[in-house]
Amino acid sequence: MRKLTYGMNVSLDGFVAAPGGDLGWSVPSDELFAWWTDRVGATTLSLYGRRLWEEMSAHWTTADRQPGVTAAHAEYARRWRAMPKAVFSTTLREIDGDARLVTGDAVAEIERLRAEDGGPMDVAGATLAASAMRAGLIDEFAVVTHPVVLGAGTPFFAAVDSWVELDLVETRPFPDGVVLTRYETRR
Repeated sequence: MRKLTYGMNVSLDGFVAAPGGDLGWSVPSDELFAWWTDRVGATTLSLYGRRLWEEMSAHWTTADRQPGVTAAHAEYARRWRAMPKAVFSTTLREIDGDARLVTGDAVAEIERLRAEDGGPMDVAGATLAASAMRAGLIDEFAVVTHPVVLGAGTPFFAAVDSWVELDLVETRPFPDGVVLTRYETRR
């Protein structure tokens, strides 16, 4: 069985994006950016919701060929492009690049993928992650908390029908008061 992780940058009050999708509060330090890059390199399949897919693919598909790109951003772009991806959408008709489009039941497809042999998978995007969370499919949460209170926005955690018991497996401080906490789901 494959491990499914949900990880994102999060405000102290639990939002992954401010109202209007603003992510300006979550600019990573070089050290945190390197951690995200290593994570992308270790992921054997990333599951994207449509909105986050459109944002990520619009930037990272060509980020390493932009003027003034840093070596770190170029490396992330290369790893991101190389990582297999599945995009879950009921409105898109086709996907460019190495991603495949999933238009059917997201939970059923995530269950199928999770049951396969293989390396770790990440779910990217709060809406898709919420469906996986409610279905009890997330094995690990990687919460990268930034010291900012947004007051509103897109929540990291979805409403669930019952408690999800977790075990802390790692804490790690990063510059600028950012803290990673990783939790595994108790099964």
